[in-house]
Amino acid sequence: MSDFQSIILEMIARGAPLCATIVRLCEEVESQAPGVVCSVLTVDSGGRLRPLAAPSLPASLRAAIDGVAIGPNVGACGAATALGVEVMSTDIANDPAWAQFRDLMLPLGLRACWSRPIFAGQERPVGAFAFYYREMRGPSALERDLVDRCIALCAIALDRQRRVEERDRRANTDALTGLANRAAFNTALAGLDCSRPGNWALFMIDLDGFKAINDTYGHQAGDALLVEVGQRLAGAALPDPVYRIGGDEFAVLVTADHHLQAIETLAERILETLRPPVRLSGHFLRPGGTMGMAIFSAGDCTPERVQQNADYALYHAKDIARGGFVRYWPGIGTRMTRRITAVRELDAALRDGRLEAHYQPIIHLASGEVCGLEALCRIRMDQRMVTAAEFHEATSDPQTACALTLEMIDQVARDARSWLDRGVPFCRVGINVSSADLHSAGFFNALAGAFERQRVPLSMVILEVTEAVYIDDDNGVIRRSVAALRAKGLKVALDDFGTGFASLTHLMSIPVDFIKIDKSFVDRIVSDRPSQIIVEGVIDIAVKLGIQVVAEGIEHQDQADTLGAMGCLAGQGYLFSRAVPGEAITGLICPTRNLGGAAQRAQNA
Repeated sequence: MSDFQSIILEMIARGAPLCATIVRLCEEVESQAPGVVCSVLTVDSGGRLRPLAAPSLPASLRAAIDGVAIGPNVGACGAATALGVEVMSTDIANDPAWAQFRDLMLPLGLRACWSRPIFAGQERPVGAFAFYYREMRGPSALERDLVDRCIALCAIALDRQRRVEERDRRANTDALTGLANRAAFNTALAGLDCSRPGNWALFMIDLDGFKAINDTYGHQAGDALLVEVGQRLAGAALPDPVYRIGGDEFAVLVTADHHLQAIETLAERILETLRPPVRLSGHFLRPGGTMGMAIFSAGDCTPERVQQNADYALYHAKDIARGGFVRYWPGIGTRMTRRITAVRELDAALRDGRLEAHYQPIIHLASGEVCGLEALCRIRMDQRMVTAAEFHEATSDPQTACALTLEMIDQVARDARSWLDRGVPFCRVGINVSSADLHSAGFFNALAGAFERQRVPLSMVILEVTEAVYIDDDNGVIRRSVAALRAKGLKVALDDFGTGFASLTHLMSIPVDFIKIDKSFVDRIVSDRPSQIIVEGVIDIAVKLGIQVVAEGIEHQDQADTLGAMGCLAGQGYLFSRAVPGEAITGLICPTRNLGGAAQRAQNA
């Protein structure tokens, strides 16, 4: 008898599959107790019987029992697991507990059943071990001893299996949201069927503005938001699985036929599910998301290629469709390659100290005097100076863009200190910042700190932002931070005015000191009547609101004259000066230099 115990213990020790181990146990027991039929069942979390091993019983019987709810009148095993005691049925044909199963048992010649519960260290039974007899009888002393040993072995095997499953569950489950994690995602991705194009798709989802929520309301609020988002995604994607694969990154593996047939409808529904506000820590937060999607196609050799394609689509969506989704198309890959290359080049330039702040003067149109400066970023590459437009791809990466802006702020603060020390009357200097900058943790403190260290008053600094910055500010974090700096004297300019959405409506809610009319209007200001009417209207409204107007991109004197006649007081552009290094500013800003007059003389020459 001890031989079969050693065999089973060895199988458990070396990690043999549970089913194979218990089948072997049943076979060994049946060989030592001729005439008995051995069966082992488990109980799932819902209290249903699940056949584990019964090598001498037909598969049809095991299938009929599978999923039956346990109870005191559900055969011997159902009663033993429900009551936690051994149950002896010496006459299956007449035992009421076998009413729904006797027609399955009697044709097999089975007349009696003895079942013992298996606890495996748990408070309630996790399974049952049973002997079936072909005659109406109960167990012998030898059989009782045999089953005692079998119960112990089953308990060890089931407990080990539970621990393995729990370990695997923890390894494959995100502890915060309860969703499957990156490890589970990688496993599922590797197991996908790649034999038929179009039979699965992948959504990659990033939350919008999550870092700002974390920084403003704390990690506890951020964690609560992630839990809510996970629940919403899981509900919207059913029956397809959702994975949390990073901080605020989620993935959906789409395999359901009805989802694949309406893939964009599913994408819209998932994103729409995220949009309703969540009340956390006394605040209403909007957990919007951006999505990239890719469908397995004939040209995709591996699941990893589809994941890369979905990532490309997500990056592109962040650039052009934040809050929406982009479906992968082949050209995105080329664009992303250019972007990655640009990011690497810009990172290298930042490390090597090759970033330089240049300055374009802002001119008082009537007097021609310099009344301000705009700082513009330049990168020195291969003995030439590269403008911001040439490395725009790199600034779409938030981390790189923030690093660039912080370096610009430090340089502008140092240059401003130098001008003040030399008595250069530069009035104010504008710095361009993006939505990513303003959502970055500590940005406003870094901005104020840079100028405070150089003893440059914030009243000499203009923060140049676009309307998109405020459109992304659903929770008002940016408005409050800007207001705090304005209280210290900082000025705000709304850049590229007229190119965004509903510009005039923003003037009612956005704290603005300057409006910068976009070059696209200035280009047509002399001959295009609609442009003239729009610009005249903007100037009139701005004046009444106490907002100063600056026209961008003035290249010809007739543009300057037309704008001046409309009441625009200031402008900038190649007509007056290109952007120049900081050390050249002294030559531009001096009482005897009149850029407006110089421009007029150059125009007449």
